[in-house]
Amino acid sequence: MNQVFSGISPKQIEAFYKRWKIQELALFGSVLREDFSPDSDIDLLVSFNDDADWSLFEHVQMQFELQEMLGRDVDLVNKRALKRSQNWIRREEILRTASPIVAKLSVWQA
Repeated sequence: MNQVFSGISPKQIEAFYKRWKIQELALFGSVLREDFSPDSDIDLLVSFNDDADWSLFEHVQMQFELQEMLGRDVDLVNKRALKRSQNWIRREEILRTASPIVAKLSVWQA
């Protein structure tokens, strides 16, 4: 697990995944590069289970919850929306460099 999440217990992450029906949460952007600083935000790419249908309000609520857990600003990008983006250069860069934090909840259920 990435150092950004090192202060968060696996139980907290598991509860977050279950509550929000997350299939995968991945880091991208400066958090993975040498230019990441104490002032940097954290870019997260999220994909949900098929039965998750969150409103914009709920998406923002999830983002605020992540900011509270991580103690930093968070940019939360929905992978499904990203795949439909017209900006193919940005889309491909994010998809190519994204680093999963923990993929699939089954990691905890083994």
